[in-house]
Amino acid sequence: MVPTLRAAGPSDLVPVVDLLRAARPHLVVTPELLAWQATGKPAERFGMLVAETGDGIAGVTRTGLLYESAEPGLGFVNLVVRPEGRGRGVGSALLAAAEERLAGLGVRRAYARVVDDPAALAFAERRGYRPGRRSVILGLDLSAAALPAAPAAPVGVRLGAAADLVDPRPLYEADLAAAADEPGDVGIDEISFDEWRAAYWDRPDLDRALSTVATADGVVVAFSLALTDRRDRYLSGMTGTRSGWRGRGLARAVKHASLRAARSAGLRWASTINDAGNDAMRTVNAWFGYRPVAAEWRYLRELPRR
Repeated sequence: MVPTLRAAGPSDLVPVVDLLRAARPHLVVTPELLAWQATGKPAERFGMLVAETGDGIAGVTRTGLLYESAEPGLGFVNLVVRPEGRGRGVGSALLAAAEERLAGLGVRRAYARVVDDPAALAFAERRGYRPGRRSVILGLDLSAAALPAAPAAPVGVRLGAAADLVDPRPLYEADLAAAADEPGDVGIDEISFDEWRAAYWDRPDLDRALSTVATADGVVVAFSLALTDRRDRYLSGMTGTRSGWRGRGLARAVKHASLRAARSAGLRWASTINDAGNDAMRTVNAWFGYRPVAAEWRYLRELPRR
């Protein structure tokens, strides 16, 4: 059956969330988050396309611009197809339409997150995508894990909730500083405070009460951001430390405080995504008891010029 493609609407949010959760259980995704993505980050130009067959939504693509990079012409396309829809042309139709949309936005290089599965990787490669960096998804059962003893913060450093920040600008500055040398395919090097605030601080899945910041003399020197579904799932959005403050245990301190608060709030499952080459953060997460549960690759393709 030839799938019918159309832009996703409000009534599609719940079934799309169900599809995304089934395909990637580590994700923290809600209908509220998908609705916000459509309008909450104007610079991203987010779009979502669904494919319908006789038995409902068989697949979805999410596309947009990687506007945080100083390099122009970068975009993303993330594709998920139900197992029963594979091999029926659903993925091919969705990907072709998604690439057409990106080309119309001026994208010359598309990045896709592809699960580390032979069939998924082969699909991407047949369509001209080549592998970039690999990421490891780690999981921690917060309801059963015995967290290690809380590390002491260095003298002069105070830990607190991000919700207590009067102004989030110091967190924005710390985020950019920490991300400057973070391993990855695409850098975050050109995002204004207003864009950052819209994309991160105001996103509906950011739990500011569970996110932890470490400050010294009014400067945020380390932080751990908590993304949640407000029910039982927690995803580390980013744990970072300014370069001059590394090696003092701050990443462990802020993440420990965030995880402890998450467990007290009743969250049961924690996930985090690490670049396979980020040995420092993988060591920190292993200390907490995180274990690998899945992996994915960042694939990329140069789109034909229109």
